[in-house]
Amino acid sequence: MTPSDPVTRASRPARPPRPADDPRASTDPRGRRTRHRRGGIRTRAAAIAAIGALLLGPLLASAALAEDATPTPTPTPTPTLSGTVDAVLSPTSYGVLHEGRPLSVWAVLRNGTGYALSASTVALRLGTTPITDRTRLTAWLAGTAARPHLVAVSTATLDPVGPGQTEQTLVTVPAANPALHALKPGVYPLSATITHAAQATTVTSVVVVGDPKATAHTPVGLVVPITAGPLTAGLLTADELTTLTAPDGELTAALNAVAGTSAILAIDPAIPAAIRVLGTSAPQSATDWLSRLDTLPNDRFALQFGDADVATQIAGTAGTLLAPTSLQSYMAPADFNPTRQADQQTDQNGPDTPATASPTPTGTPTTAPDQPVYPTLARLQSLGPNTRDAVAWPFTGTADPQTVAAVAALPATAPATAPGSAASVPALTLVSSTSTAAGARGAAVPAHGIAGKAGVLVYDAAVSKALRAASLIDDPAVRGASLAAVTAYLDLAPHTAPLLVAVDRGTARSSLGLSSAVEAVTGAPNTTSASLTTLTDARAVPVTVRSARVDPTRSTALDTLLRGQARLGEFSAILADPTLITGPERASILQLLGGAWIGDPTGWQAAVTAHEKATSTTLAAVSIAPSSPINLAGTAAPLRFGVRNDLPWPVNVELIARPDDLRIEVQPNTPVVAHASSTTRVAVPVRARIGNGQSTISLTLLSPTGMRIGQMQTVRVTVHADWEVIGLTVLGVGIAGFLVLGLVRTIGARRRRQAADAADEASDAPDSPAGGDR
Repeated sequence: MTPSDPVTRASRPARPPRPADDPRASTDPRGRRTRHRRGGIRTRAAAIAAIGALLLGPLLASAALAEDATPTPTPTPTPTLSGTVDAVLSPTSYGVLHEGRPLSVWAVLRNGTGYALSASTVALRLGTTPITDRTRLTAWLAGTAARPHLVAVSTATLDPVGPGQTEQTLVTVPAANPALHALKPGVYPLSATITHAAQATTVTSVVVVGDPKATAHTPVGLVVPITAGPLTAGLLTADELTTLTAPDGELTAALNAVAGTSAILAIDPAIPAAIRVLGTSAPQSATDWLSRLDTLPNDRFALQFGDADVATQIAGTAGTLLAPTSLQSYMAPADFNPTRQADQQTDQNGPDTPATASPTPTGTPTTAPDQPVYPTLARLQSLGPNTRDAVAWPFTGTADPQTVAAVAALPATAPATAPGSAASVPALTLVSSTSTAAGARGAAVPAHGIAGKAGVLVYDAAVSKALRAASLIDDPAVRGASLAAVTAYLDLAPHTAPLLVAVDRGTARSSLGLSSAVEAVTGAPNTTSASLTTLTDARAVPVTVRSARVDPTRSTALDTLLRGQARLGEFSAILADPTLITGPERASILQLLGGAWIGDPTGWQAAVTAHEKATSTTLAAVSIAPSSPINLAGTAAPLRFGVRNDLPWPVNVELIARPDDLRIEVQPNTPVVAHASSTTRVAVPVRARIGNGQSTISLTLLSPTGMRIGQMQTVRVTVHADWEVIGLTVLGVGIAGFLVLGLVRTIGARRRRQAADAADEASDAPDSPAGGDR
């Protein structure tokens, strides 16, 4: 939840005018005199200000020009104080001391207190006896080892450090120093004592002297994850892809770090899928990034969709690894029109340039012209060449024998070596060395192992932890401490079998930090780069995978999400294409299980809760609209009810109507096609059976599979069946009365005309007495 912004004076509402009865609005003459005096004072003040502006204008203008000449500094946010003073000792060149070159080490002091630290002195000391095993190396770096014999080799001075600030200085030991000449190949302890205000802080590190004459080199494979940040939606949006694949984006930084190396890429297939579902609407930077990924020769394997939690899925009610079911809802027909795709390629390549293959896959059966051609689900998630199938990477420390055995049971095929051919390969699980019995004691474990009948790839926990720390740090003066530890642990690894290390999962990586981490491994002395094929071809060493405990909070959340998915699966039967709902739901669940959420448990819990609410909203999106009481006048009439559909697609449902007595007869089943984002009116025939009175009709919506949709509604119906007979009788009597009245009037009028005609004939006769008088 974003905190509300504080209300400033400028944002306060304007003061309303005072009412006439307000004493402060009095028209008393004294009040007018007071206002006149104040107005005069304001007038004189304005005049003085104007004169001052005329006199000081040139001076102010020159001052403004001077200020414009110097950029205004950006205010530095006040750092959070830890209350402690921390020191870091960070050798350059990944901790490697090259023959004939000086030793350079950064000494860094972080002031987490609320008071300033005075200037400090730095005394650098170097051990002359090498560290010979990893256990002692770990203890030395942690500051818990016994202090070996060290010789002073250099000193330096640190400037005063303000509250919440950091200062650093480069301490250099000349190449001619006798202490450096006496070092033979090996890992040597290094320490610095930083003294300020009579307080001394000692920090440790190491320096590695390589053996240029060594003939045995350890093959080292490096796994680099290619993942996006934490997501709640099933796929990245176009805007998010634009940001991630920009020149300074995190996905671009990841490819920059591995380009030209033999690093093994662990790729989240949701990333290429997010680009391909956009078709011709995909951002140009994203399609370029995908094309670049396809051209890299590096070995690669797919993480779970969204880098979902492997161990939680296997330990939960799912019992296996989940996968996306459909991404059709993310694809728009206009973005997969062959004609539009051809036009876009012509525009990009020019009319005289042959069209090249589009990064948007179109490998589907031929359809009619201008019809969309959609890629398959497998094609959407394709990672390109050199992909090894059936490799799972549980989060560090979560893999147990059950996880490894479940992954081993998964079917897999390797990329086809020839058209129509595919070789079966065993599934593999990446596990941390601390998840094995030998690695838990600090020993280096060979990369290729076998736990029972399950194949595993073991990555060195100590090196991977240091690589992850280095990949998150921008400042090279601090990052060097982790990189020196990487070099030292690799130097003390046995040279008898290939070794695997990984840049363990992390968010908000530094582009320079990630590149430095990769370079530290690929450039470590007495090592060679190993591909994924090299590791899997090596002899498998028996290992014992230790028990692990899955976070119960994540297991509970997954069970809740799967129950919601099951309800949505039944609900989605109302759509012509149920995958429009079930596809995004499965993809969103996998994203919520993603590794990017590990470091943010609070945000993850909020995201899960929001998803559950969204599921409830979807399930309530189709319902019967409330109806007011209805009067049924007559023996038969259609009653109209509303079916509300808030979904963006039309739905097919069945309206079930049941009366509570025999007073009326209702059509029990009425098929309904409810239009998208609207309320559809439905006419249900009703017939009165027994006299007048009140009845209640129960209304229910059912899906084609019989699932109830929304809540049941009841409607009260008042029946007036006799009104029809009464109305017909009254109408008949009225009509008859009008007919009789009309007939009487017609006969009367006819008789009056006949009488008038008779009178006229009598007056016109020749023997009329009146005529004789004339």
